[in-house]
Parts: sequence; C-alpha cells; structure tokens
Amino acid sequence: MKKAAYKENFQKGSCARIVGRAKLEDFKTSWRYHHPLQDEQMSFADNRAEIVWVGFYHGGDVLYELAGVPGIWHEVCLEPCD
Repeated sequence: MKKAAYKENFQKGSCARIVGRAKLEDFKTSWRYHHPLQDEQMSFADNRAEIVWVGFYHGGDVLYELAGVPGIWHEVCLEPCD
C-alpha cells in the first residue's frame, strides 16, 4: 500500500533510531537529490534521538531534525525506537 503524501511516520517529540552504518552508506552513495547525508552524520548510526522538527520537501519527502544530532535526516534513515 502506498503511503499518503505529506504524512510523517515520526511525530515531533517521539523517539527514532538512526539506521545502521551500512544502510546509511547505501543511502549516502545512492541519493542524488536534496539534503544528502553529510560525513559528520555517519558517526550517529544506531543512535536514538528525539524528533525536534518535521518538514516536507516538495513532493512529499519527509525530513527530520534530531535533538543533539547534526543535519537533516530523511525518513528512510530512521526506524522506530524499540
């Protein structure tokens, strides 16, 4: 089932876990559009953080800022906290 446009999986104030390093590397090398992952973000793989901002790129890509973690994060780089 296709996800509705402009609908986030993580609410502001909720917890998210950044995916593992291998998944981050895959995303970093394959993503060619807005807000690419920066080198400084890679060291945060497998960390948990609070969602402090949710935004949408034109077309519906969901973007997040995480407390204490640099950069903008794409939804595919995050998982629910256990």
